[in-house]
Amino acid sequence: MALSERENYLRTATITGGEWIPMRVVISGATWDQLRGDLEDVVVHHPHFFPGFVKGQRDYDAIEYDPQHKAGGAFRDNYGCVWHGEVDGIVGIVDEHPLADWDAFEDFQMPDPETQRPLGSVDWEAQRQSMALRKERGELCQAGTEHGFLFLRLYYLRGFENLMMDMATDEPRLHQLIDMITEYTLFQVERYIEMGVDVFGLAEDLGAQDRSVMGPKMFRKWIAPAYRRLIEPLQQAGVQVHNHSDGYVMDIIDQLLDVGMTICNIQDLANGVESIRDTLKGRVCVDLDVDRQSVVPHGSPDEIMDLIEYEVKTLGSPEGGLMMTCGIYPPTPPENVDAVLTAMERWERYWWE
Repeated sequence: MALSERENYLRTATITGGEWIPMRVVISGATWDQLRGDLEDVVVHHPHFFPGFVKGQRDYDAIEYDPQHKAGGAFRDNYGCVWHGEVDGIVGIVDEHPLADWDAFEDFQMPDPETQRPLGSVDWEAQRQSMALRKERGELCQAGTEHGFLFLRLYYLRGFENLMMDMATDEPRLHQLIDMITEYTLFQVERYIEMGVDVFGLAEDLGAQDRSVMGPKMFRKWIAPAYRRLIEPLQQAGVQVHNHSDGYVMDIIDQLLDVGMTICNIQDLANGVESIRDTLKGRVCVDLDVDRQSVVPHGSPDEIMDLIEYEVKTLGSPEGGLMMTCGIYPPTPPENVDAVLTAMERWERYWWE
């Protein structure tokens, strides 16, 4: 009997033998807005990834992006950080930091975990009902933090340069702030464990273009202990821990594994496909983030086909351990989107055929 999507995902994650490589393509709102009908012509021919899509179903004039995804939009989140949108359909930046001056720390209020996620409200009873329905249907039960739950949140609160100086000077209030954020996030972790979640995501960006944002020593001192506190209850409950980070992270990847990450969503070309193979293959499941900087937006369709084939053959195996995610952003042309989808359809079962 063929595996269900849930069973295949979990076997892939645990490297115990799946039947296909879990793959997904995430098209940004900015790309939809840019390509419109041309993109619809592509998507409608790939029902495997976009089941039920009908050309003309998107009313582009009626789409209203939330403020942090809207050019010129402004939004204050529940931590007090102010986001400003730069491009319609792509998340903006935080440029007002409520703790830029530590003098504000005395009156600083954390969001209420009972009612507030960082960017909005939360109804935990509705979350429980939704999770129960997914379990009843035999679907994969996933949950996770917002993107930027700890390191990036510290930067949002303090500002980047201030945060780096805090780490360098061993600022005692930074220790206190990390504990507060960790306790807040742990509340979410525990709620989802109670609901029987299969996979929990911890998402933020730890890498720059060619090195991690902080060195291994700083990561070990400031960030790893908090990660470990969040992951230990997930490990005890048998939950798969999915970690996303953009940028180069190979200099801290062993620490990410040591604290308990079981699925590492990292970028292919930034980290090097061969380096990922030599360091991670067989040790942990890799959710490979297919290039979004050069080949996918600027390369030819043949180059995209070749890249995905090479990555499947280099990092995959019949035991599993490889997933693939491709985010589509401007200025990717429609023929390149088609190439991504075609390549994924062609190669997702390579190791089992």
